[in-house]
Amino acid sequence: MTFADQLTVARAAATPFVVVLFAIHFAGHNWAATIVFSLAMATDWFDGRIARRSGRTTSLGSLLDPVADKLLVMATLVILIDQDVFPAWMVATIVGRELLISGLRQAAMERGVVIAARDLGKLKTWSQAIAAVGGGLAAAGVWRFDVAWWLLLIAVVMTVVSGLDYARVAPALLRGKPSEA
Repeated sequence: MTFADQLTVARAAATPFVVVLFAIHFAGHNWAATIVFSLAMATDWFDGRIARRSGRTTSLGSLLDPVADKLLVMATLVILIDQDVFPAWMVATIVGRELLISGLRQAAMERGVVIAARDLGKLKTWSQAIAAVGGGLAAAGVWRFDVAWWLLLIAVVMTVVSGLDYARVAPALLRGKPSEA
């Protein structure tokens, strides 16, 4: 397991800590959760950069990286519903898209086709992460909840647009034809 893979595993392993920090009320718990989330998400940038720079990208890393991202971000968005920061319909839209695209990827994989992360998908992930940080900061009292709501709305729009982009290229990919990127 490469160092980049270890960072990916650490990101996934940080998820329960973030959830517990948001869920258990003590002085500064929302700050602590937001900081741990932010540090964990920062590993997403570092692990990819390290893997590409060293030329040591692995199948394990390619598989685990999006799973770790989704696990950390989705868990954080869901727990922020409980904090009354985010409306459930917005988070459900994001979770629904993630499940649908994961299913699409699984169907493609069963046909021997790998659907690589698209640029819109990467932007979508970061918009969701920024919304989660914004939600954590709102829960911590840094700003009003409507700031977090707008950040999440941007993430919802990016999520839907990215999902439509995957849906647009999926038929050709599933037939084994090159995509029209």
